[in-house]
Amino acid sequence: MRVLRTRATLPLEFFQQGDFKMTASKKFAFAGLALCAFAASANAQTVTRLAGPNPASPIAAAVTVPATGYTTYYISGTPAGKKPDGTWGDTTWQTADSLGKLEATLKQLGLGFGDVVKATVFLVADPGNGNKINFPAMNAEWSKHFGTATQPNKPARSTVQVGLATEGALVEIEFVAVKKN
Repeated sequence: MRVLRTRATLPLEFFQQGDFKMTASKKFAFAGLALCAFAASANAQTVTRLAGPNPASPIAAAVTVPATGYTTYYISGTPAGKKPDGTWGDTTWQTADSLGKLEATLKQLGLGFGDVVKATVFLVADPGNGNKINFPAMNAEWSKHFGTATQPNKPARSTVQVGLATEGALVEIEFVAVKKN
């Protein structure tokens, strides 16, 4: 008759030896990971951040992350501002204003709308549109800058309904752009 030993019946030395082997293997693995991290950081390129117009702001206007052959730019959400008369304007006006500000940021980075590969549009319910988001108005203004004869590139885009932190703002847009090095 064959008897199988369970963990409870194995000699104590077996577990002590196993614990030692486990500890040694953990130390070896940790040393290997530390060496890899050191080697990777020695070759890493610097992430850069473009300061926005307000030096007290806790966000960057854009973040550049170098990659092999391409540089990726993360451009902060940019809400529309008030019109010259002090009012906020509707979704159409705010989309145009936000895109205008984003275009200026892109130009500072040596980029244009054609370099944008991902966008997120945040829309607030428009009181002038029955307290519903005005997606068609935003999309009409958007279409003047993307997928045109002069600028045919179209980014991936998500549009979500939100409540923005800036009271009166109906539109905020953020971009991810890339440029070949």
